Parts: sequence; structure tokens; C-alpha cells
Amino acid sequence: MKRILIIGAGRSSSTLVKYLEENSKIFGWEITVGDRDINLVSEKTRPPTRAITFDVFDENQLNTEVQAADIVVSMLPARFHPLVALTCLKHSKSMLTPSYESHEMSEMKIRVKSQGILFLNEMGVDPGIDHMSAMQVIDRIKEQGHELLCFETFTGGLIAPESDNNPWHYKITWNPRNIVLSGQEGPACFIQEGTFKYIPYHRLFRRTEVIDIEGYGKFEGYANRDSLKYIDKYNLQGVPTVYRGTLRRPGFCRAWDVFVQLGATDDSYVMQHTEDMTCKEFINSFLYYSREDPVRTKLYQYMHIDQDSDVREKLEWLGIFNDTKIGLKNATPARILEHILCQKWALQPGDKDMLVIWHKFIYREKSKKTPTLQTSSMVVIGDDPVNTAMSKAVGLPLGIAAKMVLTGQIKLEGVYIPTIKEIYEPVLRELATHGIAFREKITN
Repeated sequence: MKRILIIGAGRSSSTLVKYLEENSKIFGWEITVGDRDINLVSEKTRPPTRAITFDVFDENQLNTEVQAADIVVSMLPARFHPLVALTCLKHSKSMLTPSYESHEMSEMKIRVKSQGILFLNEMGVDPGIDHMSAMQVIDRIKEQGHELLCFETFTGGLIAPESDNNPWHYKITWNPRNIVLSGQEGPACFIQEGTFKYIPYHRLFRRTEVIDIEGYGKFEGYANRDSLKYIDKYNLQGVPTVYRGTLRRPGFCRAWDVFVQLGATDDSYVMQHTEDMTCKEFINSFLYYSREDPVRTKLYQYMHIDQDSDVREKLEWLGIFNDTKIGLKNATPARILEHILCQKWALQPGDKDMLVIWHKFIYREKSKKTPTLQTSSMVVIGDDPVNTAMSKAVGLPLGIAAKMVLTGQIKLEGVYIPTIKEIYEPVLRELATHGIAFREKITN
């Protein structure tokens, strides 16, 4: 009997647990789900799944549970994956994660391969489904002998149109901390028409492009992290344009840039007396001193926000000029902003989220002078605030991959991401049966 250990029962784990529980009825697997919050585990599991309180820093517990498992799925924050990985190495257990492959994980490649096990990272949605769907088209274009000239890809976790009822056209569907800190990993870098481009954080949300997705309207995209590393990962050497981005609804980025310019997304220092600070005082702490000028007036003047700008509506709606106490001790600006946003952007009962992926490929066929434009898009709508589109798109690829490893369909050894056919073809095929499929369009 095969045993699966899932560590972490956060908001993205619902579909993963449900999928593996359903398959355990067929394959006879035993599943253990652990989290420091046993209530989260209980909400997401059904008997005979074993639900446990789990502390990743409890060395004895970590060793005991990993040793008893045949495969480990870590849904913990990315910074904890290396700790779990080292324990998996110790006991020769394969491991899956939805997170970006870290430097620490990459350094384990030789050891992982020598033990005959698999560490499969970036097996969620972004990263994950975006990799697999992109590589499927890229490989096809190359196999047909065409010359790829441009590859652009955008992903966004958003709110479904039927639940879109605020001026930001946005609600929190994934880790709110990551939302606040998005873009601070370093300058966004990419290559455009053969020229290397860099966008520093303070300009990131003013360098956007408009993308129209049939049936769902317009979105705006901004550059996401380091696109250059995907040249090697996707075998795109010599391709003149390579760009990865994030999607939001139009108007979001301009309003979000206000917080960036203020310094309200900074997580590098702790502010004083934050437990007694109000939302209005938080904003005022970044502005010039004036006994007479209202805080909103100072902000609008400082940021050059016109009277008829829709940015005003977005900021007012968040309640940042209210006298509501924040109530957090020793908090950074980013933590305070996250707290404010969680009050206003939370999914409500009955809300549905939406996940969007859009790829753009431009290539030249051997027999034609005019390049061909091809787009590929996917839109997934969640069922409710628990069974979200984000949970489906993160959990299903992980669950499918776990099943393929346990049943011998994947026999790879070493550290991988899902950019090879052996992984992406069967996973995409099964994802389509769950309604996660791409719509391709070619324009000559």
C-alpha cells in the first residue's frame, strides 16, 4: 500500500486533497495531511485520510512522517521546502512542490539522482500549468521546423466577473503577503526584439500593456520577475523576445503604484506604535507634515492624482483615510497594508475567483515571409471561496503528478520542473478532463 504525506493545508490545498482522496479509493493509498492548524486539516479532509497537527520544525515528527511515506507533497511556504527536501533525501523519498525551484533545491540535483528519487518543483499553476502549456506549443512549433520569434506569457489570479463588485476588480485568491510584496524580488528583466530590458520596482506598475482575451474582455499585464532564466528552461536561445508577466484588470496597476511610491509595501523595517495607529495615520506617516491639510489632500497632491481620476475611488473604497485602528504590534508597512487589504479584498460567501493564462507566440514558417501569430488562453472559474480556481489549478497538477509517480507513469530521477513531454503531455491531457484546457487561435 502506497502512502502519501501532504504537508500544509492552506487555501491552495483543497483540490489536491480531494483529488488524491478520490484516487485513493481506486489505488488503495493511505493519505496523511498535516498542518500546524488542525482545523484547516479537518476542513479539507475526509476519513479515512489521517489528519494531524504537524510542526515542520519538529525534527522527530518530520523524520517519522517522511520515512513512513512513499511520496511527499509540500504545500508549505517556499522557504520551508529545502528543510523538507533534506529529510526526503535522508529517507530516499520523492517530493513534489508547487513553488519555484530554489537555489537550494537545484544544488541537490546530484544527490537526488544518485538516490533514484524525484524532486518535481513548479508543479502548480504559476509556475506549473503555464510551463506545461507553453512548452507544448513551443515544442510543436520547433518540431514543425518553424522559427520562433516571440514568446510572451501572462498569468493572473483574479475575481470572476459575476463576483466582481469593487472598484479594484480584484479580491485575494492566494497568499496576501505575496500580493503585497509582488515585484520586489529585484528588477523585472526580459528581452525584447533582441534588446535586454530592465524595469526597477519603482517603475514596474507604470509599464503595462493591454491584453484582450475573447469572452473575458481587457486585462493589463506587468512584467513578472526574471524572464531571462526561462530562455534556458524553455530552450529559447536565440529567440528575440521572451517576456513573462502578471495580469490584472485595467486600472489596478496605476492605483497600486500609489502604495509603491509611498513606501507602504516596504517590509524591511518595523514602524512605531502600530498597535494604536489608524489607517489614516498609517498613510499620513509617509506624507509631508501639515496641521491644516487633510491626509487625502496631501496624498492626492503628492501623487499628482487628478480630481476625476478613478484612482481616487479605489483608494477611498479601501478605507485608508478612516480612523479605524490597525491593531498590529511591531508591524512593517507591508504587513499593515496587507492587514487593510485583507479586510476589503476577502472572498465573501458565494464569491468565485478566476484564473487566467494567456500565451503569445510569433513564428515564421519556412514557406512564408509573413510571421504567424498564435495565442493560447485558459480561463478557469472557481466553485466557491474554498474550491477556488486557484486551488484547482495548483492542486490538480500536483495530484496528477503524484498519481503518475506512484503508478510508475513517471520514472524520472533527479530535480525537475514540468517542461518535458514525459510530464506535460499526460498532465495536460488529464487536466482537460477537469475543465482546465487551452484555447488556441492562429492569425496569419
